[in-house]
Amino acid sequence: MEFTNLLRQIEFIKEVDKLKYILRKTKLFGSNRNENDAEHSWHLALMALVLADHANVQVDLLKVIKMLLIHDLVEIDAGDTFIYDTQKNHDNTEEERKAAQRIFGLLPDHQSSELLAVWEEFEEQQTNEAKFARAMDRLEPLLQNASNEGGTWKEFDVNYEKVHNKKRVIEHGSATIWRYAEQLLNESVEKGILKK
Repeated sequence: MEFTNLLRQIEFIKEVDKLKYILRKTKLFGSNRNENDAEHSWHLALMALVLADHANVQVDLLKVIKMLLIHDLVEIDAGDTFIYDTQKNHDNTEEERKAAQRIFGLLPDHQSSELLAVWEEFEEQQTNEAKFARAMDRLEPLLQNASNEGGTWKEFDVNYEKVHNKKRVIEHGSATIWRYAEQLLNESVEKGILKK
């Protein structure tokens, strides 16, 4: 049984390596290279570790980090949907749920059910941990676009209202970080890198 579990875990580890090949629309800080999903997940986990003191309430940091490390694994099957896509809804889809079941299903049952539950919790956005994890997920691309003179905002002609509406959920995880993010958005408008 132990060896069988090990083999399943190794299969999962090999499978999730594919996350490194899923390119996002946003570019790395001060760069013209697209970020991949694995880089994104790592960065968010580190951000949560550093910024946890700014959460609205004390959170289970290990659970937040788990959420951030696994939340985009479904994109191995479902692909990355750009947050400002006008053709496809960015919210959780049936396609992503099937992907979560397949990918987490590679693991032994106890790990599979745990990670699926953590993924669902992130998607449902009801707990303090999920809200803080989502705040990190929405903050990182905002920082990237600000560092890249508008980045995908300019490239895809995304205006202030759309950005503000999508980023406002940061407030549910951290009012302090939201104040900073809102200030950064206003500065981006003043610099002419985000249209109002």
